Amino acid sequence: MKKLKLASLFLLASASFSSAFAATKIDLNTPEGANTAMRKIQCSTIDDKPVFYWWKGKVFSRRQGEVDKHIFNVEGMNVRTCGTVDGGKKGKAYRLVTREILLYTDKNTGQPLDTWENPWTNEVVDVHHVLNDPVNQPPSFPRNEDGTAPPWKQKFGGDISGDYWWMTFPVPLFYHNDLGGEYQKEVGGVYHASELFNFSGDLESLTSSEKDTADVHVGWVRISDWLPFMMMSGREGSVYIHTAGRKVHSFDDMGNVMKTFINEHAPKYKTPPPTDDDRPNETSWTGYKKVVKGEKFKRQRAQ
Repeated sequence: MKKLKLASLFLLASASFSSAFAATKIDLNTPEGANTAMRKIQCSTIDDKPVFYWWKGKVFSRRQGEVDKHIFNVEGMNVRTCGTVDGGKKGKAYRLVTREILLYTDKNTGQPLDTWENPWTNEVVDVHHVLNDPVNQPPSFPRNEDGTAPPWKQKFGGDISGDYWWMTFPVPLFYHNDLGGEYQKEVGGVYHASELFNFSGDLESLTSSEKDTADVHVGWVRISDWLPFMMMSGREGSVYIHTAGRKVHSFDDMGNVMKTFINEHAPKYKTPPPTDDDRPNETSWTGYKKVVKGEKFKRQRAQ
């Protein structure tokens, strides 16, 4: 009889433990669970905790009638954090604040380039790396003003297979070019690019309420006009950047090239902006405009 009671108690304890374990999982089929999962992908559920993404890849040119050229490499990072925002009936959301670096690096050494020889013009140009501060996002609440959730917020927006998840974020861009004039509609020059993101990771770190951030791998592709420092003067063609990386545990887990650059040239990129940061976002084009003075194009004679 005692053995039967002990067995019953053991089964009851096991069931209670299983229920408690299940209760620690984030429900991805609710607006709140989906919002929390996205926060864990982007940053941490702990307010003001710094999170780092780090990635590397290659840059290619594309022009009609010629083979694509591998012109240089890139290495990038983003330091970020989140703050909780209470939206009342809309629920609790997070505000993401970040700053980021993209280094254009030598194909052979991996070191940041100071200059680059343009293979189409044979001109040696100064390389301007990307230091965008800030790159922030407004809060995205799980529900509407009346407490209802739109269809795209009712559950996690990624795909799940077994113990793995993934999601894609295509971001087509077409807007006023800060390096152009006021007649872009008439003569062209509008900024035109696409940024294509892939995020993926294990389901355990994403759904466990005991982990404040998810383990995430990232893929980033950017298709755009020529980079400003390349001095292409309106020539036909574009560049595409293909990279992969991941969320790392700390600043020290990034590569030596990036850490050295930050330590020597950009120490503020060791920490994210404050969560109440209200500055306008920086882009690689607006950043270039701040450090390089524009000038009128010199008239040239036909040859």
